[in-house]
Amino acid sequence: CHLIHYLRLSHHLTVLNYLIWTFDKLKSVSSEDIKITDAVFDGVEVRVFEPPGKRDERLKRSVVYIHGGGWALASARTSLYNNLCRIMAESLNAVIISVEYRLVPEVCFPEQFHDALRATKHFLQPDVLAEYSVDPSRIAVSGDSAGGNLAAAVCQQLSKDERLTIRPKLQALIYPVLQAFDFNTPSYQQNMNMPVLPRYVMINYWIDYFNGNYDLAHSLLINNHTALDVGQALSFRGRLNWTSLLPSSFKKNYKPVVQTTGKAEIIKEIPALLDVRAVPLLAENETLQLQPKTYILTCENDVLRDDGVMYAKRLENAGVEVTLDHFDDCFHGCMIFTIWPTDFSAGIQTRNSYIKWLDENL
Repeated sequence: CHLIHYLRLSHHLTVLNYLIWTFDKLKSVSSEDIKITDAVFDGVEVRVFEPPGKRDERLKRSVVYIHGGGWALASARTSLYNNLCRIMAESLNAVIISVEYRLVPEVCFPEQFHDALRATKHFLQPDVLAEYSVDPSRIAVSGDSAGGNLAAAVCQQLSKDERLTIRPKLQALIYPVLQAFDFNTPSYQQNMNMPVLPRYVMINYWIDYFNGNYDLAHSLLINNHTALDVGQALSFRGRLNWTSLLPSSFKKNYKPVVQTTGKAEIIKEIPALLDVRAVPLLAENETLQLQPKTYILTCENDVLRDDGVMYAKRLENAGVEVTLDHFDDCFHGCMIFTIWPTDFSAGIQTRNSYIKWLDENL
């Protein structure tokens, strides 16, 4: 993929998505009991999963789901996410709205955020909820990885929109990516070379999302963009101090990496590095206080573990009810790997725990 990119034949992410789709055609997922339709919500494609209606049944609960893939890969239509949303619809007897936001390299930040926000706000309209027989008081916004990032950002934006009459009851974030401020948290140091999502890959996803230059990767890796002399980052430092936000069991013996002098020009070139629509963990306390009851799933073998744990702590400090569901033996992305030949016990375990929480709280 990178060779094709280097030869300027195509973007490597476009090629990788093509390979994902080619492999995906080999898979078949049954959906006998769930009605699956494609729709467009305010210009954004979505896939809707509806369980069969029952006579005299009350309104259904619902989940708006935003898929992961580094803002660049996968789709609501791939078998992995199709299977997850179908099982959610069956298990919860709920209407699932899976958002098909546009991807890198077609678009970059903030377009993915705008797509997810527009689709969610459209669904929250009373007439749309009535069309799908959804209870306005029982709606969750959820997502995994980059989708968890978008779900958190969407919930923050919705909470500040005074024009809305209906807001989510819950948010459920699965190993979410929430910050690009510090690439040397304990989980980034511990899992820097972990398969599925090594640190350098996550940094490259951020660069792609922001349409930045790969030449900045090393400076980001050593936190040059948030050094002590970078004035733009100063006001955010207290919102992401892992030495106070993480429990000792996660901090272990790792030390903070804080540069005295860095490169302020990085923030000037990529101001989105400090934009809360892209990095929800940097939101102010006044916004966090408005967030709905929250579920955050984290995995020990994941560079993003501490993003989720720190967000859970900040939300808790702001007075939000939070469930932090941590798995010591699981890895990033595991929850969607439940179909042969990637049917892992870690996937079943995390998916069941996630759905159980939704069932008990939604």
